[in-house]
Amino acid sequence: MARKRKGRDISGWLVVDKPAGPTSTTVVNKVRWALDAKKAGHAGTLDPDATGVLAIALGEATKTVPYITDALKAYTFTVRLGVATNTDDAEGEVIATSDIRPDEDAIKEALSAFIGDIEQVPPQFSAVKVDGERAYKRARDGEEMELAARPLWVESLLLTDRPDPDHVTLEMVCGKGGYVRSIARDLGTALGCQGHVRELRRIWSGPFDAADGLTLSKIEEIARTPELDTYLLPLEKGLEDLPEVKATAEGTVRLRNGNPGMVIASDIEYGEECWASFDGQAVAVGRFKAGELHPSRVFNTAD
Repeated sequence: MARKRKGRDISGWLVVDKPAGPTSTTVVNKVRWALDAKKAGHAGTLDPDATGVLAIALGEATKTVPYITDALKAYTFTVRLGVATNTDDAEGEVIATSDIRPDEDAIKEALSAFIGDIEQVPPQFSAVKVDGERAYKRARDGEEMELAARPLWVESLLLTDRPDPDHVTLEMVCGKGGYVRSIARDLGTALGCQGHVRELRRIWSGPFDAADGLTLSKIEEIARTPELDTYLLPLEKGLEDLPEVKATAEGTVRLRNGNPGMVIASDIEYGEECWASFDGQAVAVGRFKAGELHPSRVFNTAD
């Protein structure tokens, strides 16, 4: 018999401004402990050395994680020119150097090739799987792999600062699955000067902003107290990119049982994905068909 997980049945989102150092999983575990929550997860991994918004989903909010994972995200990052590393960041071993330092006009021109629908090869030290094993594990053993390119949508990529000839600061808005380290590496290659990420910060992810995030030190300070609960955002925050429909009372009962339920909708097309609410609470996510929502996810948050 499976062991029942201890903790409170709480649902919602806690936005963390992650510091450099801990892994995303470490942050999730700390938040779950601090809130004494039964269930928690995050919406989009940040590398240990990266900082910024890490949205932690609790309880029923974990069912909305895919909608945040698929949402646009914004990063600001500094690229060190003239040096390539085996990890494409500052933690790796230097594998190539160059004395070339392109000017700002050349950098801006090169950035245009990284906007729109692009193909991106993940870093050797990444979590993609190769024959069932994580690439970073093979890379640690000294194996060099030919990783398949993956599609990525880049909404924008701007040069925001050039503090010195060796560094450029960029801001990128992109879709799901983007590797900032790959952008730095490929930009350096395109410029003929090599490059890697020196610093990386995620400034927003979907509806969540790093400026609104709690630091880990603050979370530790108010852990296991009612004050920490006041920072929880409703699980509905994770559904902001989907249109909302209103469920009827009878429809709500049916939806919570996993059946199609009647909803009141306007400007929703047949087959469109949306979420249904009743008395301000999320009931289900699904497809709208002929006045009903056909649920794919049901939220068990009713009192």
